Amino acid sequence: MTSSPIWHPFTQHALEPSMRRIRSAEGAWLEASDGQRIFDGVSSWWVITHGHRHPKIVAAIEKQAATLDQVIFAGFTHEPAEEVAAGLVEIAPKGLSHVFFSDSGSTSVEVALKMALGYWKNIGIKRTRILALEHAYHGDTIGTMSAGARGVFNAAYEPLLFEVGRIPYPKPHHAQPTFDALEIACRKGDVAAFICEPLILGAGGMLIYDAETLKEMHRICRAHDVLFIADEVMTCFGRTGTIFACEQAGIAPDIMCVAKGLTGGSLPLAVTLCTAPIYDAHLSKDRTRTFFHSSSYTANPIACAAAAANLEIWRTEPVIERIVALSQNQALCLNDLQPDPRFSNLRQLGTIAAFELSTVAPGYLADVALVLRARLLERGVLLRPLGSTVYIMPPYCTTKHELRSVYRAISDAVDEVLT
Repeated sequence: MTSSPIWHPFTQHALEPSMRRIRSAEGAWLEASDGQRIFDGVSSWWVITHGHRHPKIVAAIEKQAATLDQVIFAGFTHEPAEEVAAGLVEIAPKGLSHVFFSDSGSTSVEVALKMALGYWKNIGIKRTRILALEHAYHGDTIGTMSAGARGVFNAAYEPLLFEVGRIPYPKPHHAQPTFDALEIACRKGDVAAFICEPLILGAGGMLIYDAETLKEMHRICRAHDVLFIADEVMTCFGRTGTIFACEQAGIAPDIMCVAKGLTGGSLPLAVTLCTAPIYDAHLSKDRTRTFFHSSSYTANPIACAAAAANLEIWRTEPVIERIVALSQNQALCLNDLQPDPRFSNLRQLGTIAAFELSTVAPGYLADVALVLRARLLERGVLLRPLGSTVYIMPPYCTTKHELRSVYRAISDAVDEVLT
């Protein structure tokens, strides 16, 4: 345990005064400074896909760092960025033909919102309203907090946020209220874009909805000429069972946000992909129509080299087979929990599994989350329950034995916490 002047994210230091120091990682495992091995059951906040320190990604980072570390991306380009952009356009849903680089999931969503608003302004049509699903989470910057659900995450920052139209979450087998609300909102003619996390709302509680619902929401937006933004920051690169979640609905969004798994989780990098009409609306000899967005590290060459290596891994290694195997093992573990009255609403989407603690009141601030996390860490398992919601989202290299050990640790830790 260590104490330091560092202010850690999503951490109440009055309750968690010290942090575990991690000295190394490999595959699905972290190693603490005291030698304890800790299973990374949340893929280090949903970013690690193939496993920590994949040798091809490490080699690409080392090679690029020895050649070109950083260059301003306004007025210049470089091979790693060009390789990543071409590779993404090749595998992305049809029509997403332009790639804007940034450095985090939140930023990629900010870029998407600005693209949408810029599109309508530049073609001379007044559309400024954004629609989003209730319970959504899109990031921690001002625009992304505005698009996300109002609550404990952003209550203190309310004066900074802009109004967003809220569409009811599409409950399983009862999505008609969602469709009706979206249809009514789109009919008003002032909506610039609708943004959603396709198939699963992550920080909102791992809330899952089906591909047909996603397809219908996309159809409604298309019918009313509303731009459809898919926030695939979490769902990209295989989490839901396909490279992109949108594939399962057979849809092509107008704008798509990609981050977390883009570099295999090794370095921060994000992109926002868009269609030609959105790009073309900003293409003009009139400089006022420029897309005014950048970050200092836009398309950092080292991060792009990692992303290019990740794309190569997807092309040359049996990644989908690993995802299928992990998904099947998740299903088996959930099936074993099914009769246990301590757990309810067991659900799965691809490699992601989640359930509720039956006797605990719902809510992100449920005290059980901190206690359960600590008990699991004692057992060598890193999980971060969302209040009473427990979820398991490990790297794709996770074995059946490792996953069963995680579920045993959960069962034992819950016994301690709830008795």
